[in-house]
Amino acid sequence: MSRKTFTLFDPTLVRPALVDALRKLDPRVQWHNPVMFMVYIGALLTTALWLQALVGEGETSSAFILAITLWLWFTVFFANFAEALAEGRSKAQAASLRELKKETWAKKLSEPNYASEWQLVHASDLRRGDVVLVEVGDQAQALIPADGEVIEGVASVDESAITGESAPVIREAGGDFSGVTGGTRVLSDWLVIRITTNPGETFVDRMIAMVENAKRQKTPNEIALSILLVALSIVFLGVTVTLLPFSLYGVAVTGAGSPVTVTVLIALLVCLIPTTIAGLLSAVGVAGMSRMMQANVIVTSGRAVEAAGDVDVLLLDKTGTITLGNRQASAFLAAPGVSARDLADAAQLASLADETPEGRSVVVLAKQQYNLRQRDIQALGARFVHFSAQTRMSGVDLGERRVRKGAAEAIRAYVEAQGGNFPPQVLGMVGDVSRRGSTPLVVCEGAEVLGIIELKDIVKGGIRERFAELRRMGIKTVMVTGDNRLTAAAIAAEAGVDDFLAEARPEDKLELIRRHQREGRLVAMTGDGTNDAPALAQADVAVAMNSGTQAAKEAGNMVDLDSNPTKLIEVVETGKQMLMTRGSLTTFSVANDVAKYFAIIPAAFVTPYPHLNAMNVMHLSSPNSAVLSAVIFNALIIVFLIPLALKGVRYRPVGAASLLRRNLLIYGLGGVIVPFIGIKVIDLALTLAGLA
Repeated sequence: MSRKTFTLFDPTLVRPALVDALRKLDPRVQWHNPVMFMVYIGALLTTALWLQALVGEGETSSAFILAITLWLWFTVFFANFAEALAEGRSKAQAASLRELKKETWAKKLSEPNYASEWQLVHASDLRRGDVVLVEVGDQAQALIPADGEVIEGVASVDESAITGESAPVIREAGGDFSGVTGGTRVLSDWLVIRITTNPGETFVDRMIAMVENAKRQKTPNEIALSILLVALSIVFLGVTVTLLPFSLYGVAVTGAGSPVTVTVLIALLVCLIPTTIAGLLSAVGVAGMSRMMQANVIVTSGRAVEAAGDVDVLLLDKTGTITLGNRQASAFLAAPGVSARDLADAAQLASLADETPEGRSVVVLAKQQYNLRQRDIQALGARFVHFSAQTRMSGVDLGERRVRKGAAEAIRAYVEAQGGNFPPQVLGMVGDVSRRGSTPLVVCEGAEVLGIIELKDIVKGGIRERFAELRRMGIKTVMVTGDNRLTAAAIAAEAGVDDFLAEARPEDKLELIRRHQREGRLVAMTGDGTNDAPALAQADVAVAMNSGTQAAKEAGNMVDLDSNPTKLIEVVETGKQMLMTRGSLTTFSVANDVAKYFAIIPAAFVTPYPHLNAMNVMHLSSPNSAVLSAVIFNALIIVFLIPLALKGVRYRPVGAASLLRRNLLIYGLGGVIVPFIGIKVIDLALTLAGLA
């Protein structure tokens, strides 16, 4: 089962959104948006005035009042529809995941050992700390019953229901690829999994809760913008209330002529308050979270998306993010007095049991350069020494021969412990290799240093250009790596990052983030291991890999379902796009109000103030037509801007000054011009239809 994608106005989304838009007419929902609540109250008042006019009381033109009333209700409805459609897209994307919550069975083990006895239990009965066995062809249909970490085994897992990616992934015990998600399926072999969540706390539960709560959460910037919109609305409301007594008592402002009607005053208020951005503001926020979900990134709150748009510093892991991640052996550099073939022979022997990509590449390079092949491990009587973080080296024992390969410092300590000396020429070669951006592995046999294996870590194509874009946006990039400073400096220069942190430990990453935050910067980071959890918890935007450990996922405020470390750049771009969309719509809305001012003010007050007719630059056919045209335009512009709110403006990696100029030119100038054209066209249509 894979997740479905949806077009902007998919019929399966539009129909539920129309129903939800009607449900949102409940005043208990409407008052959460103060600006649109004013429109809602205005629609109720004009409805009452229309009913009053029907029985021959109050204002006489019931048809005009009805037209105004209907379009005011449409304005509220269209704003509701925009929000409901944005929410509907997110809910639809998560709907398939609800199916993963169907009841499944699990093989619960009494001991964390796949060979021990098991009992069949409901998945809902599992609790944090329980251990289960999942294997192909079993009674539980190979479904992983709940979120957990692999503690034994290695298997191919189908995560398409979560990620939408059809290709299976490998999950195994230990390392940073041990995390599994409930509802995914084991395709081969078996896994022993320790459950890490209780019922109701799983990844799917958290995602569903995020979708359901998206419409109720506002970010600090949204709240600030809402306050500004309310303040502008209160100003216009004050003007309207000041004029209201004159309408109620049937007296013109000047004391002569026909008074301005209550209906016209309500229409005036609705057209001049910032209804466009107020009606689309919630949709922009929800759509931002939806776009994250389309990118296979689950966000725990809208705050994280917004923070992504304001990020100043990006911390990126070197391996797999900036480089391809699989270092390859590229050369054998022999020590003085040692032949390159002898070095290759010893290096291959030390790598025969090394199943890492680097180890396999050493074996292949020795075959290619010196035709060293067809070694019988059993006949050699080899005892392999596997790599460990403590020794930082691996190797093989062949009778009296003890061959080792590893980091220069580790091999130097080993050789000196054997009574040997580390040649200064080899030390110089280590520096040369590191300065080239490669990784040196020193090979020794007993107390004799044989030479160096050069491992090359390839920088990803196009990554330098991506970092240049971020730099133009004012974002500083920092590469984090466990490599030594020389290697780190070379790769940082090749990749084009602004800074780097070499030989990084968990506490080093944490301190780096805190230092930037003390300087007033927002920091983003990606990670997948338990050792990344402290730094992820400290970062303002923390993207955890779904394949990583439970500790990393709990520390982050975003989870990348694709487990792609480069996704952090896309996350920042999506956050920037959301902020750009909100800014563009706000600029357009304010410019709209300025233009509508010239359309509706002269028409509304032309009778008590005849000289205002000089301001009727659009030459609208009549005062009633002008007012009705402005109200209709005010409602329809929300509909036309829904695609922009949901899809977002086109992302451009430009600075704040350039972005401001672009907004003023396109959305500011456009916001002034479009109402003049739109209101005039609607006025002509009303005149031709005989409704003006």
